[in-house]
Amino acid sequence: MKTKFLFIGLLCLSLLSCEKDNKREKDVFGDKNQKEQEEIEEKKEVRGFLPGVFSVSDTTKVQFSQGNLQYQASTDTWRFAEHQYDMVGIGYGITDNEEDCYVGGTVLNSDNREISPTYSGWIDLFGWGTGKNPTNVSKNYEDYSIFEDWGYNEISNGGNIDSVWFTLSSEEWNYLLNDRPNASSKKGVACVNDVNGLVLLPDDWTLPDGAHFTSGFTLGEYKSVNNYTDSEWKDMESAGAVFLPAAGLRDFGNNGIYVDGCGKNGYYWTSDKTELSEHSELLIAESILKVKDIDKYSAISGLSVRLCKIYE
Repeated sequence: MKTKFLFIGLLCLSLLSCEKDNKREKDVFGDKNQKEQEEIEEKKEVRGFLPGVFSVSDTTKVQFSQGNLQYQASTDTWRFAEHQYDMVGIGYGITDNEEDCYVGGTVLNSDNREISPTYSGWIDLFGWGTGKNPTNVSKNYEDYSIFEDWGYNEISNGGNIDSVWFTLSSEEWNYLLNDRPNASSKKGVACVNDVNGLVLLPDDWTLPDGAHFTSGFTLGEYKSVNNYTDSEWKDMESAGAVFLPAAGLRDFGNNGIYVDGCGKNGYYWTSDKTELSEHSELLIAESILKVKDIDKYSAISGLSVRLCKIYE
């Protein structure tokens, strides 16, 4: 009997010792894993921004993302377009009618009309404030009543850090377009790599050798003001120029969802509601550029999103 009790006692001591060793091992590896995770977080840095610096108020300067925001629902992935002139449109080869949607610079095998929670292609036209619900296609404007900034998300090629990027307000857009020093000479419509849109020049601007830029707008074609090949645009971009493609809009018609105005007009969301209207947008066309008040029902429309980060 004594032997039996002794054996049990030794077994209990052994189990206690093992438990302490396991706990010690968990503590060691737990600390190690936590430290490794902290190091990974520290190594994260903001990426995907352009070199140009733009004033959006008397005290705030920003840098734009490398391209318009895009989303893939099937993988829940956000990214910036590879090029500033890229846009999803309705996808290359879907239509032969370029009057419906210009196909130059579009993202292949993608279509904004196919927006859904399971769609494996890319979209780049979003309802107002749909940062947490990018595939929202409700026709009820009340489903867009709260603004959730798209920049709250981790952008795959923007550093994968949440809450770094943000959407400019109407006041900030107005300052950049109209109130910063020499604002009128730093904006002009253009055709870049066969894609129409708007060029914005940074606060400190030096025209690259051999390059050209004309400010202003036209009653004719975009390219009659400024026309750049891809290589010519790379020089402008390296010097800080920003390009906003005229990517059209997504809306609802009698036959369902449609996309209109690609290559003709650009519509970009602002972050705020105004006193005079429910929402506002940045409108880009050949002959006009303005921050435009729109009614609350327009929140259901899909517009482009171009994010910024604070210049540091």
